[in-house]
Amino acid sequence: MKTELNTIWIDLNEELYAFILGRIKDEHIAKDIHQDVFLKVQTKIHQLKHSSKLTSWVYQITRNSIIDHYRKSPNKTISINDMDFPEVDSDNFEYANLTNCINQKIEDLSSHHKEAIILTSFKNYSQKELAQHLNISYSGTKSRVQKAKEILKENILDCPNVASDNTGKLIDFKKK
Repeated sequence: MKTELNTIWIDLNEELYAFILGRIKDEHIAKDIHQDVFLKVQTKIHQLKHSSKLTSWVYQITRNSIIDHYRKSPNKTISINDMDFPEVDSDNFEYANLTNCINQKIEDLSSHHKEAIILTSFKNYSQKELAQHLNISYSGTKSRVQKAKEILKENILDCPNVASDNTGKLIDFKKK
């Protein structure tokens, strides 16, 4: 068991810290969460049923710890400007244009819809967590997320080079 924990630490230590820091943006808090994750791993490793799922299990603990941090945060409001959008692949011009278009379409959403998309899609909030965060009903949250996705999908279809089938389902990104 001790050897497994040592191996986990050696293999995932730096990668997990970078993962946490990318979402928290505060070194001290990221270090605290990082340490907390490895304490949880140590105390709960016996619950892992399949060692082949070790890495995903550790990342799930990490994501949950990050979510717990935001839940416990005295400042419950998260600025939309602090949210990170998907990174642009600068080596691929067409992909970069599509990503910029999608990011712009997200920016163009109303503040309510933008927050719903960002928190559920990029910050891994469940709809129940979003309902608590927004202090609205679960059904209201579900409706808001669904409407935001519909609006975003319609707007993305306006992006250059995006192809869809006759039902409106996105099927391809065509290069010029």
